Amino acid sequence: MTETPTTLAPVRLPARDIDPPTTISPQARAALEAGALGPALEWPAADDLDGWRRAVADSEAMWAPLAADMLAACRSTVETRTLGGVACHIGTPPEAAAAGPVYLYLHGGAFVFGGGDYAKAYAGLMADRIGVTTVSVDYRMPPDHPFPAAPEDAVAAYRALVESHGPARIVIGGSSAGGNLAAAAALMIRDRGLPQPAGVVLLTPMADLTEAGDSFRTNALLDVVLKGTLANCNGVYAAGHDLTDPYLSPLFADFAKGFPPTLVQTGTRDLFLSNSVLIHRALRKAGVEADLHVWEAMPHGGFGAFGLGDAPENAEIDAEVRRFIARHA
Repeated sequence: MTETPTTLAPVRLPARDIDPPTTISPQARAALEAGALGPALEWPAADDLDGWRRAVADSEAMWAPLAADMLAACRSTVETRTLGGVACHIGTPPEAAAAGPVYLYLHGGAFVFGGGDYAKAYAGLMADRIGVTTVSVDYRMPPDHPFPAAPEDAVAAYRALVESHGPARIVIGGSSAGGNLAAAAALMIRDRGLPQPAGVVLLTPMADLTEAGDSFRTNALLDVVLKGTLANCNGVYAAGHDLTDPYLSPLFADFAKGFPPTLVQTGTRDLFLSNSVLIHRALRKAGVEADLHVWEAMPHGGFGAFGLGDAPENAEIDAEVRRFIARHA
């Protein structure tokens, strides 16, 4: 009898250069080239809390002038308010209807970065790009506020918005770590018997903190924004909790219990491509209305991610989000 091998043979690839393809815009090709020249990010060890505090301080210092420029360029007005005890930045575009939809947005930043000035700038930026009132949640983050502080803050802000706007006008969304938090918050809302939002937007979401998906191998280094594992970021956020907890890794949730209509976005060079593909399949298998949009050659977060550039393909993402919100909210 032939024994089943305990280790399967891998596919071995030769070393090679992969150029930006001609199938994308010139601006997108330039963004891929610029990203390829940048260094890979290095993170402190998950248990090095002082190291994380220094990393956060350095990030905030670097982003402050960039965030100020982003905010100054916004057409939308931005004000900071407390909703449900949570600091939130509210971006209101000139064309927003008083009784129109509200986009409850969770910023990215590997669960650790992107608060304060960056979160405020994104309230105005997303309001400009999507054309609806955007509430950017300035949620608590590690190392001092690990899981479950961030999704709890999102749920608290949602509760406050439900009281003033009603659930049918609210769509919860986020990018990267924020996509994780948008899905986790929607699960908490469901499991606590609260009225569900009109929809959920998951932009290149970190849906599985175990990083088991295929693209964590195939797109490592090919993604010019995220060039390798985020295991240390996931570790400092999880703070010892089981990474397969659905509130930490929404991919492991039981979506058959119900989930709002969902838009999922990714790109073929995105390190999180598998996250998006797998959570879309999990939603569809459970009978949830879910759309998956995959952009050619796009890395994590879009072309020229994090406000450092732009390309026509990024506007296409915004258009899909606008259509989704208009259809459901």
